[in-house]
Amino acid sequence: MNSTTAPSTRGLRLWAMGLLVSLGLAWALPAQALRIKEVAGVQGVRSNQLTGFGLVVGLDGTGDQTTQMPYTSQGLANYLQQMGITLPAAAAAQLQLKNVAAVLVTAQLPAFAQPGQAIDVNVSSVGNAKSIKGGMLITTPLKGADGEIYALAQGNLVVAGAGASAGGSKVQVNHLSAGRIPGGAQVERAVPTPLQLGDSISLNLNASDFQTARQVAQVINAKMGEGLARALDGRTVQVKAPAEADARVTFIAELEELALESSIPAARVVINARTGSIVLNQSVTLGPCAVAHGNLSISISSTSSVSQPNALAGGQTAVTEKANIQIKNEPGMLIQVPAAPQLTDVVRALNSLGATPQDLLAILQAIKAAGALNAELEVI
Repeated sequence: MNSTTAPSTRGLRLWAMGLLVSLGLAWALPAQALRIKEVAGVQGVRSNQLTGFGLVVGLDGTGDQTTQMPYTSQGLANYLQQMGITLPAAAAAQLQLKNVAAVLVTAQLPAFAQPGQAIDVNVSSVGNAKSIKGGMLITTPLKGADGEIYALAQGNLVVAGAGASAGGSKVQVNHLSAGRIPGGAQVERAVPTPLQLGDSISLNLNASDFQTARQVAQVINAKMGEGLARALDGRTVQVKAPAEADARVTFIAELEELALESSIPAARVVINARTGSIVLNQSVTLGPCAVAHGNLSISISSTSSVSQPNALAGGQTAVTEKANIQIKNEPGMLIQVPAAPQLTDVVRALNSLGATPQDLLAILQAIKAAGALNAELEVI
């Protein structure tokens, strides 16, 4: 064998030894522990939703049909009036603007955002515009829940789609009635946060769990000083913090990096009734039970028949429908499901039933009602 085309035996041995060493190191490395910042957030440090009504101009004849969407022409008339151009009421009502579309603009104002900062905005058509691709959003004030203006949006849209139509045929990829403007809004007003108020801060857990709340308080007291933290309930942990702004920020930064021991979550089965998706976490266990599941199908078919009278009978030809209904009930075999103390055993036991995801929705609910499923069912 040619040595230039085949690896040597010594090379194969070195490669195998390297693979074993890599696998051993990967096995020996500990799993990354959860940090406090991944299970909780500081109360009051949150984003705020902004929204506004605007107009997209410069479309290639794909805008709103203003005869059916009067608010498009009204919005343009109001904008022109702000620019010093006043249209008569009759002229404003007869505007035919195929290159203008009315849109809703939404954005997320992040925490600690300051005036002058740029944020992304989403633009969605609210009329019957065929496409807003290639358009430009004119200056649109974005308001918060209190009615105050916090940002101004303007810019060219980025629409991730394409479409074409001719001769009655139409081809379209993705949505053409929604787009995005990266950095398309400028913050005009800051939202005050209660971070610096009081002598303590509150941590809100992402999920309500007494065990996690107790563990967060214990880790903070052990690493940063006894008596600093206390769990108020299953979701809130109160922590004493320094009064100075710089010291408080440093304190929170170090606090969020504290590692938590992994805890076993509560057993839960999440069922999506619309899509048939079923998700089980690692704590789900299954007791011994027996399941029988059969299929019931009903088929209805109709057959047309013509009734033709004799030539001298004086009757009329009539068409009648004859319906044929069949009911088929497939027998369901009684299958014994063994106890499953681990998630892999639960999956193996459910797969042994041979049921579809839609059937498993009903089977899991029945097993839960029978007391053999040790988990909480959540339907979304």
